[in-house]
Amino acid sequence: MLFFTIFPLLLSLLFIIKWYFNNSATKKHLPPSPPRFPLLGNLHQVSLFPHRSLQDLAHKYGPLMLLYLGKVPVVVVSSADAASQVMKTHDLIFSDRPQRKIFDIMLYGSKGVASCAYGEYWRQVRSLSVLHLLSNKRVQSYRRVREEETAKMMQSIQQKNTCVNLTELCSTITNDITCRVALGKRYGEKGGVLPELMLEFGELLGSFFIGDYIPWLKWLGKVNGFYSKAEKVAKHLDEFFEKVIEEHISGSRSDGHVGEGTSDFVDILLSVQKSNAAGFSIDRTAIKGLLLDMFAAGTDTTYTVLEWAMTELLRHQTVMHKLQDEVRTVVGNRTHVTEKDLVNMNYLKAVIKETLRLHVPFPLLVPRKSMEDIKLNGYDIEAGTEVIINAWAIARDPSSWEHPLEFKPERFLNSSIDFKGFDFELIPFGAGRRGCPGVLFAIAVNELVLANLVHHFDWKLPDGIAEKDLDMSEVVSFTCHRKNPLIAIATKYVKNV
Repeated sequence: MLFFTIFPLLLSLLFIIKWYFNNSATKKHLPPSPPRFPLLGNLHQVSLFPHRSLQDLAHKYGPLMLLYLGKVPVVVVSSADAASQVMKTHDLIFSDRPQRKIFDIMLYGSKGVASCAYGEYWRQVRSLSVLHLLSNKRVQSYRRVREEETAKMMQSIQQKNTCVNLTELCSTITNDITCRVALGKRYGEKGGVLPELMLEFGELLGSFFIGDYIPWLKWLGKVNGFYSKAEKVAKHLDEFFEKVIEEHISGSRSDGHVGEGTSDFVDILLSVQKSNAAGFSIDRTAIKGLLLDMFAAGTDTTYTVLEWAMTELLRHQTVMHKLQDEVRTVVGNRTHVTEKDLVNMNYLKAVIKETLRLHVPFPLLVPRKSMEDIKLNGYDIEAGTEVIINAWAIARDPSSWEHPLEFKPERFLNSSIDFKGFDFELIPFGAGRRGCPGVLFAIAVNELVLANLVHHFDWKLPDGIAEKDLDMSEVVSFTCHRKNPLIAIATKYVKNV
């Protein structure tokens, strides 16, 4: 009896001693971390506006801090220097993506360029996207589409009774341009199904689901209908893309929408598939995944930038007038701004940069995951740790920006800082291997549309709304956009002779 009593105690003591010495010998130097609750970790400290709550925590615990979201260790990056370490110095190690159930459901098993795991498949589809879809040459080939849709938008504004829903118009033009470029024709007119589907898609994809961080709560996704709703939207989108592809294969769609001698994205992908021009086999699922990537990154994010740019111009009439003077001087007696004119509009480019700084479309960049143990700024980061880069906080960091909360496009007139992934103070499109490949496409739309809006019309807020009182409430889904539509009064500009 004495043996059976003492032996388990001795065995337990040996395990405790071994555990202690093992942990002492391999004790990690981890980043600063706030206290956490059992099971929840730090989940209770992340609000409905996570970019804001994570910025508040970073002010207390530093620009490189460790949180535990449930059982998942997450490093949060909130400075340009730390972001450079992740996306440049150690870019390869941090090039993987964490698994998300919602990505698997809605993004063809996480087969999109943005969501797929790092590896050979990712290299193949990214190369395909950049070479055949989003290169500078290919983006320039769609100039006619952008100019035609912009002219159509200006006509639409002129026909309205001065009061304009800019949110709706900006959403419509980005959707129509993307549809024509990607699918060969518009699909959003007359109550089309695509805009409504993409709205639901964005809301679901941007949703936070606790089951990703606390696995034993995954059942909640079935009980509350989250998964079934996502599956329904994914099914409708899949049926839509199947129809589009079949129209291209059968030749039953109406042609001529893109431009003579210019192929749309579906044409290109089907041609690559048929000729094996990509150097690897591309199946129907990969084609639909790339098309969905195009819409996810090419519509919501692009219109969001236009919406916030016009919001800030309406709040800052001095900036508005300065921009109008530049655009109208460059255009002269011609009726429309063309893409050739944009080269000479430095203040326009500064306005867009400042909009991207203050209103990052993706406040938190798509999470990364460490593929191996690494030292980061002297801290030990274990393999499998997720990394969230708070691009919104970095763009408002007072150590990088003077008066960071003010809308001042002039800060970019004598600055070399750009948004293409080389300057980590401004990373709205990310950087490194996992940076967004659609930068050129998005900026081409934003510059042309914004220049024409301020060229054709004088703008002001509706009567009774002062500039300082304009509602700036935001809502975070797939992107961070205005909570309420932006309404403004447009007056046709008449040049003095």
